Amino acid sequence: MDNKFYKFFPNTKLYMTFIAILIAVLLYYNLNLGLIGLALYGYLTYYNLKINRIRNYEFSKFVEDLSADIDIAGKNTLSRIPIPLVIVNASGKILWANALFYRSTKVNLYGKDINDFISGFNSDDVVKNNKNVYEKVTIKDKVYNVLVSPVETEKEKNRFIYLLYFIDYTNYYTLYEMYNDKKSIVALLEVDNFDEVIKSTEDINRPTLLAEIDNRINAFAYSIEALIRKYDNTKYILIFENQHFEGLVENKFDILDKIRDIDVGNKLPVTLSIGIGRNGDSIEKTHQFAVAAKDLALGRGGDQAVVKDGDRLSFFGGKTKEVEKRTRVRARVIAHALSDLIEQSNDVVIMGHETPDMDCLGAALGMYRGVKLKEKNAYIVLNNINSSIERIMDRISKNPIYNGIFINNETAKQKVEEGALLIILDVHRKKFVEYPHLIDIAKNIVIIDHHRKSADFIDNATMTYIETYASSTCELVTEILQYLTEKPKIEPLELQALMAGIYLDTKNFSHKTGVRTFEAAGFLKKNGVDITEVKKLFMDDIETYRERTSLVANAEINDKIAIAAYEGTIKNTLVIPQAADELLSLEGVEASFVLAKVDDEVMISGRSLGNINVQVILENLGGGGHMTIAGAQLNNISIDDARFLLKESIKKYLKESDDK
Repeated sequence: MDNKFYKFFPNTKLYMTFIAILIAVLLYYNLNLGLIGLALYGYLTYYNLKINRIRNYEFSKFVEDLSADIDIAGKNTLSRIPIPLVIVNASGKILWANALFYRSTKVNLYGKDINDFISGFNSDDVVKNNKNVYEKVTIKDKVYNVLVSPVETEKEKNRFIYLLYFIDYTNYYTLYEMYNDKKSIVALLEVDNFDEVIKSTEDINRPTLLAEIDNRINAFAYSIEALIRKYDNTKYILIFENQHFEGLVENKFDILDKIRDIDVGNKLPVTLSIGIGRNGDSIEKTHQFAVAAKDLALGRGGDQAVVKDGDRLSFFGGKTKEVEKRTRVRARVIAHALSDLIEQSNDVVIMGHETPDMDCLGAALGMYRGVKLKEKNAYIVLNNINSSIERIMDRISKNPIYNGIFINNETAKQKVEEGALLIILDVHRKKFVEYPHLIDIAKNIVIIDHHRKSADFIDNATMTYIETYASSTCELVTEILQYLTEKPKIEPLELQALMAGIYLDTKNFSHKTGVRTFEAAGFLKKNGVDITEVKKLFMDDIETYRERTSLVANAEINDKIAIAAYEGTIKNTLVIPQAADELLSLEGVEASFVLAKVDDEVMISGRSLGNINVQVILENLGGGGHMTIAGAQLNNISIDDARFLLKESIKKYLKESDDK
């Protein structure tokens, strides 16, 4: 009856109010009937209140009984759950744990913190950052993944307790580590200066030298239980298990030092390049990683190990200077291949790095002449003229034979889209070229450079000629010109530019100068280069001299390393490397770094006498170069921040050097 009543009158308050209004009206017109209605209304009110009390009581009792049942069920479930379970508060203190957790830890948990078991547990990470899994938690001889479930206890105060479920992953991690340890690694080893070392060794000692190289490499293979095969006079392939890799890293690939220490009468140290491939989808893919890694090691000058783990690269070694290769065989081969590519193209677009220097522009002018000698159209991409090339550009602008030689980005894009050959000089990293978009649209790309190969090199080039032993790109281009055509006729201004590039990068033939450097300079001199005109390109005005002097005056020297930071804005960028050269001439300085603001970026120039590898230091800042000459450019950063980053990179380098 009650249920039917409430179904018929779903909103009692509304109807009671309506009845009260009717009774009031009835009282107004008929007092007797109104009093009867009022009495009935009083009874209805009493009945309604009584029913509501009964219903509220029954509902409250139902909720209490249900809560009690749930509490009992919850407690039984928590205590009987078949995995270790812990409840902690927001500060990480253990409030309760089930029997399985006690059996797993076998310790007294009273007053313990969960961080004693899970390093780095943070309740804020769980609630705010949704971190609900902690992986590889080791307790005794078991390994767990911990699932964290927050439970809100007081909504108004935003209080939580945390249920931690310890799921046993011991078997999984054991199998994973076993699988990981047994994975195959491919290593390719090459004695990168074999011909030069052999020539520097007397005939009677050569068999001993060869035997010593073989013995040390075989001993290295034996120490890591590797399968080893020698497939050329200077090349080896090793296949070994991943479990030995960490040992190699820990020892900093000391096989490099052991090979370098070979002394059986050889006048040059033996150096080794190692390329290691890891974690390929197949053994073939791992081998491809190793090939790419070894090419990169050789391109960076040798005497180092490069590890390619998927897309990640790691570098070890690289302590010695590059050894000059006396033979010009490769230069001749490159020239012939380049000649074929030029003949297949109607137009050739030549591009250097952003903010070109004399080596970059000199090489571009030399290559321009080489293309013109092949009777093809050639253009140089240049958008802005900086202080380093102002004088040579002034001479070019006054010579009518160079009208139309320089083009902007849009014109270059149009010509490359039409099939022009793209030749990139003095740079091999995409982000540093004058117009990176050309690399994406060019069908054929040729790279000629002398800097140590970096991890982010342009990988879609048709032909790459990177010789780190060379003093400059101008030296390489000068050699190529001699093989492109017989008796090449080079214009006086181009001869000056090529000589100026060599002159700049060798610091007046005092650094990184080999036999082939002098041979290239000799060829230019034979063709009539005017050395006096070359020197005029580097003459300073009084403002440039003052800027350079200010840079040197601001230097601080610590641990044989000089650092000079100029707070103002440099007008002539050439003074930055010049100041670094001057600092290197000071007694007790083995390496120098000069920082200066140029427009919106900080330029860093590094120089070294050879004991400190400035390339590795500046490579950490996104730069590159050689062991003794390197540079970097940092965008949108203050001088103070750039100096801090440089000092941190130097500290890292010195620490790693001390560990070796």
